[in-house]
Amino acid sequence: MSRTLTIPRPDDWHLHLRDGAVLRAVLPETARHFGRAIVMPNLVPPVVTGAEAAAYRDRILAALPEGMDFTPLMTLYLTEDTDPDDVAAAHASGLVTALKLYPAGATTNSASGVRDFDRVRPVLERMAEIGMPLCVHGEVTDPEIDIFDREAVFIDRVLDPLRRATPGLRVVMEHITTRQGVDYVKSSPDNLGATITTHHLVINRNHLLVGGIKPHYYCLPVAKREEHRLALRAAATSGDARFFLGTDSAPHVDAAKETACGCAGCFTATNTLSILAEVFEQEGALDRLAGFASEHGPAFYGLPVSTDTITLTKGDPVTYPPSIDTGDGPVTVFDPQMPLHWRVT
Repeated sequence: MSRTLTIPRPDDWHLHLRDGAVLRAVLPETARHFGRAIVMPNLVPPVVTGAEAAAYRDRILAALPEGMDFTPLMTLYLTEDTDPDDVAAAHASGLVTALKLYPAGATTNSASGVRDFDRVRPVLERMAEIGMPLCVHGEVTDPEIDIFDREAVFIDRVLDPLRRATPGLRVVMEHITTRQGVDYVKSSPDNLGATITTHHLVINRNHLLVGGIKPHYYCLPVAKREEHRLALRAAATSGDARFFLGTDSAPHVDAAKETACGCAGCFTATNTLSILAEVFEQEGALDRLAGFASEHGPAFYGLPVSTDTITLTKGDPVTYPPSIDTGDGPVTVFDPQMPLHWRVT
């Protein structure tokens, strides 16, 4: 017997689309199901100014297949030289939705990120004044800190002092991966939200390391212990509006993943909604999927919930292609290592 679930058309509040041939290949995988997405600015070179964001938005829209309806929500890459006036103007015009903070060296294409947080305080203060959200990659890059502890240390050393110094700043902790991240969001009733990825609801560090290194499960922040995965699942399925979907779907061609220094990122755009429905059903929380995927994110960003809907149907197991082709090579689709019975119909 089939079963159906209809929810408002979801949005993705953390997405990598890349550029060029990869952009053209991966964009339809998101636009097929999602109405809007916060698009990450960590290109090479990064999207730093309003003019660069406008040019990137135009390339995205030019790559959108005819008949697909999708709105890219643009972001700027915060550097120590970012101009507060340019940021404010881009936000006021409606061009740019948020600013992205990468600690220098934290993840893919983050070399231009922030080392001295005092140098970006004028930008953060302006953002607090105008209500512009700051999206944060929350990891320290101190080589003395174990990679599995970098999120928790970032909260104590960087994020909490930054928020105390800039009252009113709206912050999204992106792709949280730890119990400490969940607890910090729960302890902060105002101006703080967090995105949770699809893959961090499914994998822990054993999936990456046991039985040989699995490069397509390598992401940053790296998957953690099982206790942290369970904390994320509990947060995502709780109905708490401070937690919402940001897939962090991050395409890399296989040649860049399956190498001696493989790139970080899991490509989940293709099968995210099937995986989420499976996870929420496992947790007895299908009635809360609409909140996590479709409602909480717009509420935080001050945008309307979509008036369009999608319907998921449960039936025979659904299969997805193991990879998608791009002009630069294949990109492997995330394998959740469990049967998927829900599909968008």
